[in-house]
Amino acid sequence: MKIIADTATLIPPAEGESRGMTIIPVCVSINDKTYQDYSQMTSAEFLESIAKGGVPTSSQPAIGDILDVLDSSDEEMLFLTVGDGLSGAYQTAMGARNLAEKPEQIHILNSKTLAGPLRYLAKKAVSLKEQGLDIAHIKENLQQCIESSVSFVIPEDFNFLQRSGRLTPIAAKLGGALKLLPVLTQTKDKTRITPLVIKRSWDSAVESVMKQLQSLDVGADHLISVCHAGAPQKAERILQQLKDHFRTSETELLELSPALITHGGPGCIVIQAIHK
Repeated sequence: MKIIADTATLIPPAEGESRGMTIIPVCVSINDKTYQDYSQMTSAEFLESIAKGGVPTSSQPAIGDILDVLDSSDEEMLFLTVGDGLSGAYQTAMGARNLAEKPEQIHILNSKTLAGPLRYLAKKAVSLKEQGLDIAHIKENLQQCIESSVSFVIPEDFNFLQRSGRLTPIAAKLGGALKLLPVLTQTKDKTRITPLVIKRSWDSAVESVMKQLQSLDVGADHLISVCHAGAPQKAERILQQLKDHFRTSETELLELSPALITHGGPGCIVIQAIHK
């Protein structure tokens, strides 16, 4: 059995191989050139290009690259994708499955998330495989985790939200002028990102997220992820706030991949939780 995902897990392909999974790179474009996440463009290099005026775009892995992986073996495969609606990755994976030589061997799982929770799901899938569970039981186990995941995005640059369609041009211009901080979250069906609250400081924005997590009974059985786009000190401070508030929860600090930085922008913070 092969476990497959892409770099929206924040796992570089080489690290994925060492962890027993196949990671397909997502592509990013900047300054009229296209690169693969991690292997051809690091997050630091990507942020430097943006700082010099580059305007980035991203796309899910090419269907040809996915097909190469799906046709590389006769064994069963479990492919975890970014949430359907958050990206076109799920639909692309389904299209690749239909073109594969042995589609009946390929199982596509809509994670309904990305970044920290998706990273956790991929690692858990490998762990369950190593315990001897078959694909049906692995999918059932992961699905319970998927339904529990929550994500909150606090961007610093409204322009990136506007380009990705998360905010209208007028809202983006107004918010930027007033130096407001929107807190975004997933809709109930987990297919879109929607504004939750608007705050005037990072402390109040994080406090609103903590209240949401508390209302969801996040505790000892949860993993809380803090992901950042070139803002390690801010992310570490926020992580400590979360640790102080949710003392029994497991926590982790992660850096966003180039493709995910494209949507949230430099300085963006993503706070997520998933039931383990």
